[in-house]
Amino acid sequence: MTKAEILKKEILRQYRSVRQFALEMNIPYSTLVTALERGIEGMAYGTVIRICDKLSLNPVDFSSLEKDTILSEQLLENRVMQYYIRLNQEGRDKILELMDDFVQIDKYRARGKKNK
Repeated sequence: MTKAEILKKEILRQYRSVRQFALEMNIPYSTLVTALERGIEGMAYGTVIRICDKLSLNPVDFSSLEKDTILSEQLLENRVMQYYIRLNQEGRDKILELMDDFVQIDKYRARGKKNK
């Protein structure tokens, strides 16, 4: 299945029609239809990102993102994991140790997060 086919399938699953989705996204209907028929490669990257965000799709592989996940957070998590899996066991242990140290320091802790 092409990316355009995945998008069209997801648009029709979540919305009544491609036209309804285009109106909600403020994208010209003809532009969206053309992209879905001929492929999204010619579509502006920012538009593809907005569409993926609205449909909760990962813009890299067009897989479904968890509901209520902010796209940028999901991409950051993927990036961190890509670096992590490239490390040997000693490197992984060191990273986990450093992260454990940093979450103990109020200055670096995300707002609203408590120590475990």
